[in-house]
Amino acid sequence: MSDAVAIRPGEPRDIPVMQDIEIAGCQIFADIGMQDVADDGAHETELLAGYIASGRAWVAEAGGRVSGYALADVYDGTAHLEQVTIYPDCAGRGIGGMLVDAVADWGRARGSDALTLLTFADVPWNGPYYRRLGFVVVPDEELEPELAAAPQRGRARAGRQHPLRDAQADRLTATCPARRRRSQPPAARRRRRRSR
Repeated sequence: MSDAVAIRPGEPRDIPVMQDIEIAGCQIFADIGMQDVADDGAHETELLAGYIASGRAWVAEAGGRVSGYALADVYDGTAHLEQVTIYPDCAGRGIGGMLVDAVADWGRARGSDALTLLTFADVPWNGPYYRRLGFVVVPDEELEPELAAAPQRGRARAGRQHPLRDAQADRLTATCPARRRRSQPPAARRRRRRSR
């Protein structure tokens, strides 16, 4: 696979591969005893089509292959990273970070001063990864209403997902290298994702 990675808006033709990526990405949860998450399956075609039609889906292409994707929502007026998933064999190449950056840029362009996500905080490729990207855990009592009520697939079955937000408020407005320009919002806002 070529080292060149391009991020572009998702298209309807990408839906089957997005679903394959999610299924492949979920399988690694079985290795750590989270079989319910591994068995959760992929987003429905109609749901992904809605994200694509509304300009809230991005894919990463590397070497002519779609290798990952991201989805965005808005909760409490704040950009939210709903999903970012890559093929496991593409891990470690910065593709996930580029997709997070795309969602951050989207949020910034819409006036969001933060990016939220929901993730399993103790899973090695989730919580610690997002903390390295600048996210911090947001206590339940600080959650804004829509984020607190947001649906979280797998939450009840597989353990508590933790809301995270970017700790570096200046990242949204500062000019940063593209790789580090994640929609990492200020501590006033939160990143959430149904992270996988």
